[in-house]
Amino acid sequence: MKILIVNNMVPYIHGGAEELANYLVMHLKHLGHDVRLCRIPFRYDPPEQILDEMVACKFMRIAEVDLVIAMKFPAYLIPHPNKVLWLVHQYRQAYDMWESGDSNIPASLAGQELRNCIVQADSECFRSTNRLCTISPITQKRLKKFNGFDSELLRTPINGPEDFKQGEYGDYVFCGGRINSTKRQHLLVEAMLHSRSSAKLVIAGPADTQADSLRLMKLVEKNGLSDRVRLEIGFHSRQKVSALVSNSLACAYLPIDEDSLGYVSMEANQAGKAVLTSTDSGGLLDLVSDEESGWVREPTAKQIGRTIDTIFENRNRTIEMGMAARERWLKMGITWERTVERLVA
Repeated sequence: MKILIVNNMVPYIHGGAEELANYLVMHLKHLGHDVRLCRIPFRYDPPEQILDEMVACKFMRIAEVDLVIAMKFPAYLIPHPNKVLWLVHQYRQAYDMWESGDSNIPASLAGQELRNCIVQADSECFRSTNRLCTISPITQKRLKKFNGFDSELLRTPINGPEDFKQGEYGDYVFCGGRINSTKRQHLLVEAMLHSRSSAKLVIAGPADTQADSLRLMKLVEKNGLSDRVRLEIGFHSRQKVSALVSNSLACAYLPIDEDSLGYVSMEANQAGKAVLTSTDSGGLLDLVSDEESGWVREPTAKQIGRTIDTIFENRNRTIEMGMAARERWLKMGITWERTVERLVA
């Protein structure tokens, strides 16, 4: 079968959704399909230009393709008679972030009109799609709440699980992934000011902007934490990241309302590491059970800092929780083999 994957491309940003698309292509090819990935350039700032990018997608034509699998806005607006949506998330600034006042769409008449256009275009797209799949219950509920559509839950598998092994249980908590304000690596650094143990923190990953990078570096320098907090900001090889995960004592991931289980937490669990997260981290809470497979705390520096001390002061318990996290993750049975079979069914 000739299959085209359509996804967005925000220049110089590479995160979980981009990795998901790449691995989807690879695993579909393993099944013998002729697969290509089409990445549509998308810039959400300034918001006034979003409508033009939506129109561009709606007027694209795809020929000689048996199946289109679409993943993100506005790429999923590209028309095709046989299209499946594996929805990572909609343009949240027009939905839940609009409601909470955190949207980049201005609260003006023009902003309201833009939001209405996005919601209408989404609903038309969802109505004409052969199948609607979502990557998490949060995405599923958001789709139902704002657009009124039911969907099939199809969670994202871990990419290359064989890379994340049970290594040593070292002297640091590891936090990986993209660095930005919504992932809240800065909160982990601030938490180290409230930690009284010998705990160390390692943060590694690409920063979305220079400001995100500078924020962490200034926090470390200003508070004299260079001997306890190691920043490795930038893109790293998969081998390096997997080693940092596998040899940590535990991992930490504190995103705001994450849509999915999160690659950081899935990779940690694969390697037998418990995860420290927060009560408002969304999809992670389907994976991390407090005091069983990790720690779920209020998103305050003091609470997180005290928990980091607990992680190090009770090493044996931390290791036991890491093993429990691995067992729980494996029992969920989320594999690429099952996922691609359901997408092309």
